[in-house]
Amino acid sequence: MTHPTENQKYLVSWDQLHRDCRSLTKQIIAMDRKWDGIIAITRGGMIPAAIIARELGIRLVDTISVRTYSHQQISEPVILNDVSATQDGENFLLIDDLVDTGKTAKFVRERLPKAFFATVYAKPEGKPLVDAFITEVSQDTWIYFPWDLALDYVKPLSKTADE
Repeated sequence: MTHPTENQKYLVSWDQLHRDCRSLTKQIIAMDRKWDGIIAITRGGMIPAAIIARELGIRLVDTISVRTYSHQQISEPVILNDVSATQDGENFLLIDDLVDTGKTAKFVRERLPKAFFATVYAKPEGKPLVDAFITEVSQDTWIYFPWDLALDYVKPLSKTADE
């Protein structure tokens, strides 16, 4: 992927992520189902899964480790560590931060076909593969999550503003 332009960036703060995870949890609560546990897709799904687990009172949180990105390039998914809490995902929430092209989503859906798949953010290509999400962004937008960012000084736009 090429570096995104200013209009293709979506910066997510810790506060925004927390609000969005709580909104996603409200959608899940409205389903009025009992869940046996949560499966976080690592690494991006770990923090949303922890927030959702807390909000739902779920203590069983497992992970499935899938690598799809390498240096902002999308590659074929590979399981680095498989889930152990369930065979097919029945009565489990499957949580990730984002569904992008759908490669990871399709790969994990095949592994856990009965899980309810929820992501915080979704892009058009991957959106049909998840059961719930909060915010949709365009396919060419790169989402910067709070764990990818650091607070830093930004120069004013005007060249004379620093004088």
